[in-house]
Amino acid sequence: MFMIKPGFTLMCLLLLLNHAAMASYTLVYTGNLNGELEPCGCTLEGDLGGIKRQVTMIDQLRRQNPDLLFVSSGGLLIAEMPSDRIRSDYILRGMKFLNYDVIGVQARDLAFGAHFLKRYKLPFILSNAYGKPTFAYQKTLHRQSQSFTFFQWSVLPPQTLLKDPHAETMSAQKRLAKKLATAKNTGTITVVTTNLRLAAAKKILPLKNIDILIIPSRQDKFAKPVQIKNTLLLQPGARGMRLGLLQFEVRKHAQRVRIHHWQQRIISLPKTIPDSPRTKTWYTAYNAALKTDYEKQVALRKQREQGKSPYAGAEKCRACHAPEYQKWQQTRHPHAYEDLESVGKNFDPNCVACHSVGFNRPGGFLNAGLTPHLSGVQCESCHGPAQAHVDSDGKTPTGNHQWKKKQICAQCHVGIHSPSFNLETYWPKIAHGQKTGK
Repeated sequence: MFMIKPGFTLMCLLLLLNHAAMASYTLVYTGNLNGELEPCGCTLEGDLGGIKRQVTMIDQLRRQNPDLLFVSSGGLLIAEMPSDRIRSDYILRGMKFLNYDVIGVQARDLAFGAHFLKRYKLPFILSNAYGKPTFAYQKTLHRQSQSFTFFQWSVLPPQTLLKDPHAETMSAQKRLAKKLATAKNTGTITVVTTNLRLAAAKKILPLKNIDILIIPSRQDKFAKPVQIKNTLLLQPGARGMRLGLLQFEVRKHAQRVRIHHWQQRIISLPKTIPDSPRTKTWYTAYNAALKTDYEKQVALRKQREQGKSPYAGAEKCRACHAPEYQKWQQTRHPHAYEDLESVGKNFDPNCVACHSVGFNRPGGFLNAGLTPHLSGVQCESCHGPAQAHVDSDGKTPTGNHQWKKKQICAQCHVGIHSPSFNLETYWPKIAHGQKTGK
């Protein structure tokens, strides 16, 4: 007769107890959207991300796992052009579709003021604000039997500080350290998001009581997670081109809990991911708002424009530079504005600037109706204003005559819009330069 030994029974019980003390969780995380409501579709490799695809993917992930945690480390907005307020408005409206559990506040998110964020009633947190708090200090979520407490530490603009910045910062550090210690002592998994680089985070934040630390993006792609003693370091990719999905286990020992096993999966968002139908009305309203503002700005610029434009248009260049003109005609550049029209983005200032001549500059492109001779990427897009050059029969050089090729191309061919750009391979496609004419 087969007999079960007492030692074997005890070992099985210990294994069962250890398994019961561990549970699996999923964290989906992003950071530093940097104003990218939608991707730039100028190149295939750059056509990743966008809120419409993010909504499709997070809806799918939530159907598979309703208990997942979804967090953004902030850095949502951008404030470089007048139209960026509209874009920021619709980014924050779009966050409603994504339904984040937690969103950190970074300095760039305060570009239009704290109350600009507050009115959207999103789950913002900021753990080192000064004066009267505008956002929640922390947020605790519960999944299964485990609690997770989120904090956000951001380097803030000087104007947000009170009388003594050093004293206020030290006080905020002490308060955060105390809050983290309390959370750890009550069996909570602590997650801190920040806009500090790792070296600064190690000096300012008490890593011994932080289970997961999410630092700001440095490039478009996610970094591999790194274990620093008891802290798991995460670094999301920028611009919303991908989602990071972290699956991990939590080991409980007395009152302390720690991340035990983990694995990360990066989810890319190419154009094969369909736009969420839920975002259709929102996106239509966004484009309508951009168009209204664009037409208003064009009208104001038209009123301000006086005298002769410094831009001549490609047809004027043709008279003396026929071979160069013919070469230009064979490239994609002259059709750049038509490409915008084909996708309905010919009123988005973020796109028009690189698909026309002199946009947002005195005498430059306004719209296809008022300044059709300046639509598309033309000679003056690269060589600079040339009307004085024309009037002087070539004696006066063009505006950018001292620029190097790399500097000229970098006006538009940057990582955001043209991630695979290489001067050595691109230049032969448009190569020209033989001097002709007068």
